[in-house]
Amino acid sequence: MWPLSTLFAPDVLPTIEGERVYLRVPQMKDFPVWCDVRAASRAFLTPWEPIWPADDLTRGAFRRRLRRYARDMMADEAYPLFVFRRSDHQLVGGLTLSNVRRGVCQAASLGYWMGADFAGQGYMKAAVTAVLPVAHEVLHLHRVEAACMPGNQPSIRLLEGCGFMREGYSRQYLCINGVWEDHLVFARLRQDAIRPVRRPREASAAQ
Repeated sequence: MWPLSTLFAPDVLPTIEGERVYLRVPQMKDFPVWCDVRAASRAFLTPWEPIWPADDLTRGAFRRRLRRYARDMMADEAYPLFVFRRSDHQLVGGLTLSNVRRGVCQAASLGYWMGADFAGQGYMKAAVTAVLPVAHEVLHLHRVEAACMPGNQPSIRLLEGCGFMREGYSRQYLCINGVWEDHLVFARLRQDAIRPVRRPREASAAQ
């Protein structure tokens, strides 16, 4: 088991290994490629995301994003990760374990996005599959929740393919692209097909 302080230590920056992908905490050096992927994918992502702030793709906004990420991780409230293709270290998307609840709950919410050029190729399924053992065994989460709009068939297939069970239907659950949208609610429990955790490697080994 990895100690939490090691997994997200700012001076170590290990990665989480997956099939054809690896995941690590975002860094400032990721801004150019992140900006390029997000800009090229804007039309693809707009139907599934909240409205982007006007300055969302600026360097300053990205720097503020990283500061927020650091605060969230230190407070054990959220854990953001970027997803990279292992063959060429190309950024393909990102995922976040957010809204971490402790005490008698021990749960978090999973969210993710994928660049338009990389969708439908199995990268996000590989990333989610890799991060789930970390969520359960390292972060000690009993339950990982996820939600998606009923018309988002790729996301439904992804979640069901990663062992999430459909649990319900929430009306006007999230404000997506300026509209309060209904969502299907999924969850995966700790005992649902836990896979052994692979030890991370340092970021320098992934460059």
